[in-house]
Amino acid sequence: MRPIDSGLIFDRFSIFRLHMKQVTSTLAVVLATAGFSFAQVQPNKQTPESSEIWEPVPPVVTPGVYSANTAGTTAPSDAVVLFDGKNADNWYANKGYAPTASTDPLQWPVQNGVLYSSKTSSARSKQEFGDMQLHLEFQTPSKVEGNGQGRGNSGVFLQGRYEVQVLDNYQNPTYVNGMVGSIYKQAIPLVNPSRKPGEWQSYDIIFIAPRFNKAGLMLEPAYVTVLLNGILVQNHVAVKGTTEYIGVPKVQAHGKGPIVLQDHGNPVGFRNIWVREL
Repeated sequence: MRPIDSGLIFDRFSIFRLHMKQVTSTLAVVLATAGFSFAQVQPNKQTPESSEIWEPVPPVVTPGVYSANTAGTTAPSDAVVLFDGKNADNWYANKGYAPTASTDPLQWPVQNGVLYSSKTSSARSKQEFGDMQLHLEFQTPSKVEGNGQGRGNSGVFLQGRYEVQVLDNYQNPTYVNGMVGSIYKQAIPLVNPSRKPGEWQSYDIIFIAPRFNKAGLMLEPAYVTVLLNGILVQNHVAVKGTTEYIGVPKVQAHGKGPIVLQDHGNPVGFRNIWVREL
């Protein structure tokens, strides 16, 4: 057996002590830094500047201009304008309510800056959308004809599948999940802020599109928030599926989709239709 070299043991012990001293010093610095950071979040150490965030700066958007005459409210600067009172060039004719592949030009008349539904077809936007903010203004006929669902009936189909009802519900009873402001046959509006027949009314709709996986299963439903004449009538409501006149909603996997304005046999007027993609 070789004799133990006491000098070697001493050198290794010295190296060990030096290493531990460095580790201790580093740990002290870490703890001190952590203590300093911890002290920074204490309420009694806060300053007004501690909670200020300066970036990123939101982009500037110029809001629309309201006019007291028949023009209504113009679109904001970042909107996709679908109808500005001039023509129906941004729309196709759509037979029925579900979106089709038709590229036929829309034959709805434009009079005095207003697009009027007609019995020739429904209207389908050429552009398709996902999450969006939609604004439009509508006018049911000033001459009251019919009652219930036969009075000033139309609809706004989001992604061509999910209908927000348009109807003259001023002193006009009908089933409540089919009245103006409803998600048709699915969600009853919170209140009925209808204006009189012939008066302009407005919809502001926030739509979050449904999410599907690769197998076509719905991971998240669509959500809709609706203001009618500036009053909340649907508050982040989950949409069960497609709008069905008979039966329950259906879940259909899809991507972006168009806006479809329904023709229901009543001459409903539309103006100031625009979308902000979210």
